[in-house]
Amino acid sequence: MDDVSRFPAATLAEETLLGLLMPFWQLVIGGFVVFVVVVSVGRLARRGPSRMTTALLVTALAIAGFTVVGVLLEG
Repeated sequence: MDDVSRFPAATLAEETLLGLLMPFWQLVIGGFVVFVVVVSVGRLARRGPSRMTTALLVTALAIAGFTVVGVLLEG
């Protein structure tokens, strides 16, 4: 019966640890995304304006799509 009373505390400690690690992983993922975007923009700029325009349109549509899906899933 003593183990049952400790279980919520152990769960809370695990959630707290993950809560502390979460911002670190978000920074790592965000840094990697920024790096990939910078490299991709450099490659697209070297390939010419027509591909750059297409890439910008595809990116804009992807952002709009993710935003719509996020709003629909939130409500």
